[in-house]
Amino acid sequence: MIPNLQGNLTILNARIFDGESPALVDGAITVRDGRITAVGILEEDSAGAGSGTVLDAGGRVVIPGLIDAHFHAYALSLTSALNETGPLSYSALAGARRLEAALARGFTSVRDVAGGDVGLAAAIEEGLHPGPRYFFTGPAFSQTGGHGDIRAANDGSCFHGGHMCQVVDGVEDLLRAVRHRFRTGATAIKLMTSGGVISPADPIRVPQYSAAEIRAVTEEASRRGSYATAHAYSPEAIRHSVVNGVRCIEHGNLLDSETALLMAEYDVYLVPTLVTYDAMGRRGTEIGLTGVGAAKNQEVLAAGKKAVMLAREAGVRIGFGTDLMGELEDEQLTGLRLQCEVLGVYEALRSATSTNAALLRRKDLGRIAKGACADLVILDGNPFEDPSVLWDESRNRAVIKAGRIASSPGLPAVPNVPLEIPVL
Repeated sequence: MIPNLQGNLTILNARIFDGESPALVDGAITVRDGRITAVGILEEDSAGAGSGTVLDAGGRVVIPGLIDAHFHAYALSLTSALNETGPLSYSALAGARRLEAALARGFTSVRDVAGGDVGLAAAIEEGLHPGPRYFFTGPAFSQTGGHGDIRAANDGSCFHGGHMCQVVDGVEDLLRAVRHRFRTGATAIKLMTSGGVISPADPIRVPQYSAAEIRAVTEEASRRGSYATAHAYSPEAIRHSVVNGVRCIEHGNLLDSETALLMAEYDVYLVPTLVTYDAMGRRGTEIGLTGVGAAKNQEVLAAGKKAVMLAREAGVRIGFGTDLMGELEDEQLTGLRLQCEVLGVYEALRSATSTNAALLRRKDLGRIAKGACADLVILDGNPFEDPSVLWDESRNRAVIKAGRIASSPGLPAVPNVPLEIPVL
């Protein structure tokens, strides 16, 4: 029997960031059956029977559950061959632990843009393992010799795909692959349209896939009511993707102002992943980043923050992602710090909540509003006064998913607590 994962909850004395407005609202949040039923006011029956858990936020700030729009459950290493070819059972178990850790940090939703499958999503949804709401693309599509092709120039072996990437060339084969991906539960499609940092044989700047191939994927995804997102670094690759129907650009570190304006014209999102380059720059060598990868990383590291500023100036909708692989997964909250340094706390929080929710086409996520999913984080302070509460893991935070407390170090969950007794 599938357990009921929807909870009832009342949070008192909260300062509420709703995911959209810079003004905090003081008051209560009421949750019934995993959905928010009132914000700012206390419903009359909140102390009644069956009201569930009551928490006193004590003036702390409550934000919507965070959304990481560039996550990789199966990225267990910086070595592509290990990620692609190891036993899938091991990748799934290790990936489940990565997802559980992300939830504990406050990420109540993630978008896995190279990997994952319907089994992992179902296990989380049915409560077999704790984790965020899991949106996945399945393995990303790469051309032969592209970012998802793990073979070096001197490697004569065959590789058609693994757990995170699939090599597919040609319009007809791509159409078949896209249709199969949606049949097996994907929520979007990921394309590799430029080189990357850890791939061995492709320059970062060169566009990948032909216009006809990209257009075939984006049109088929659109027919399914979904979209395609593209791994792209250079202006050339970004323009090639945008004009052929891609809805979102991942990374985009080498973006220029002209291309940013084109993205805004086509209403294409940017999901920067600043933390992965920062973390690889500091820790890459010790965990196996190759010399080729380190040189590529240096090229995109310096440009990343500038790209975000150019996108903001052009009016591009900016999301938030991390793209952390292997042991670097513990840097996930550092990504918030880096994005705050570029955009400020308010815009960075919007990126990781309501903007990412819009990218996912889920109006009921990333917001604290009546009818929204009760995915919430109670911070240990006010991030607009002390931004470090967003990324300092030594500070207590309560993470709530669908009205149930998912993680609460130092915060006991007590059902039906009298309203005058604080739990926090």
